[in-house]
Amino acid sequence: MEKFIELEAIAAPLMRINIDTDVIIPSREMKRVSKEGLSDGMFANWRYTEPGGREENPEFVLNQEPYRQAKILLAGDNFGCGSSREHAVWALAEWGIRCIIAPGFGNIFHGNCVRNGILPVILPEDTVSDLARQVEEDPAKNTIKVDLITCTVAAPDQTTNSFEIAPADREMLLEGLDAIAVTRRYDDEILAFQGRDRLKRPWIYL
Repeated sequence: MEKFIELEAIAAPLMRINIDTDVIIPSREMKRVSKEGLSDGMFANWRYTEPGGREENPEFVLNQEPYRQAKILLAGDNFGCGSSREHAVWALAEWGIRCIIAPGFGNIFHGNCVRNGILPVILPEDTVSDLARQVEEDPAKNTIKVDLITCTVAAPDQTTNSFEIAPADREMLLEGLDAIAVTRRYDDEILAFQGRDRLKRPWIYL
């Protein structure tokens, strides 16, 4: 998994509340269990003019320049609510989204983001709205900078906003570790425990 340390990028404003995981990737677009090949189905009901089709809707923000190159998504409250489908995060990551800034996230979606290399940043609603306003004035020039070392978001006008993130989540993103890689860091301790436990309870290992 790619490390997340610092990112300065174009940000796409999608300022709708309660965008659920079925909107991020409709169930009909989930034709595989792999993390690959899902980005075409991301926001399919909004990106395309017909269900199941691939004719782009020119009104949708991610179909417009320069938002096609966005790596940051600005969203309304409760982003990623609904079902627990991890495909939603896989699709966003494959498309190129590295950070989502919103007033709040669905709990499971928030965890899925961290475990797939996307930084979920929680900022107050008025702050996110102001970021969107600044970006829309000149999206190619008015980029947003996110720094996970200092846990700050720098607006185009150079205003700096601090955010909080759980230490374990921050470590996973900074080190580029998924849940399995985090566990593997304790291989020696795990093997030592198994050795002791095998002596105490040999019948468990028959």
